Amino acid sequence: MKHRSPIVTLLSFLLWFEVALAGFAQDAAKFTRVEDIIYGRKHGLALTLDMLRPAEPNGLGVVFIVSGGWYSAKRAINPQFLNGFVKRGYTVFAVVHGSQPKFQIAEIDKDIHRAVRFIRHNAAKFGVDPDKLGVSGASAGGHLSLLLATRGDAGNSDAEDPVDQEPSAVQAVACFFPSTDFLNYGKPGEDAVGVGILADYNAAFGPMIRTAQGRKLLGRAISPINFVTEKTPPVLIVHGDADSLVPIQQAESFLKKCEEKNVPTMLIRRAGKAHGWPGMEKEMEVLAGWFDQHLKTK
Repeated sequence: MKHRSPIVTLLSFLLWFEVALAGFAQDAAKFTRVEDIIYGRKHGLALTLDMLRPAEPNGLGVVFIVSGGWYSAKRAINPQFLNGFVKRGYTVFAVVHGSQPKFQIAEIDKDIHRAVRFIRHNAAKFGVDPDKLGVSGASAGGHLSLLLATRGDAGNSDAEDPVDQEPSAVQAVACFFPSTDFLNYGKPGEDAVGVGILADYNAAFGPMIRTAQGRKLLGRAISPINFVTEKTPPVLIVHGDADSLVPIQQAESFLKKCEEKNVPTMLIRRAGKAHGWPGMEKEMEVLAGWFDQHLKTK
């Protein structure tokens, strides 16, 4: 298999989006875009998100994690790709996180929690229900979506910053081809903690990957499958069965664990599809339907 760098992975998503969206403008929903909203700061850098507010909002929010190979960039925010959410009335928050190689997954994960806390804290201003937030993303964005969904917390009531006092839990997840278990990657016992299939993404995992013990500890800490409980929100995954970068086994094993905990789940298999494909904008309608089912009824 030919490996790809995180930047190439993210740019590949951009290419898929552009191809998929050819001739798509007529169906685009009307919305207002508010760019570069600062949701946090670290190491002197601003963490930002863009908000897409539909002309006729339904009062519900979707957090879309902009990430490929745990690399994130503002230029990867494609409003047309998010049209499936916007035209259903969802206010979309496209979150850009701190990227590898500067930041590792464990640090990136904190950015996502911070973004959700920020959105919830400002829910009245943004016009969304703080108790009805969904999360979505593709590839690394899907992994981070599930990591958030399985480890969302109640916030720190003693935090000096009122944003950090807010919960980071979400109420539904719908994502594309996520990694879910780095220690059983494609088959039982297969280590992909910055090695093997994911060797080209080793910077995202950090120095712990230098030893087998370090990879074991880190792999467990960043694998969403290890944190599934009865309180995990409903999960939809769309995954191609020809994906060689993130095997469909990752979705299958995660959803099996969810079912054991009586968490509502759905796996949509796309025959012959690899790690992303032209026409993915059609899948956004399916994801939006999942949010309709599990956010509007709560």
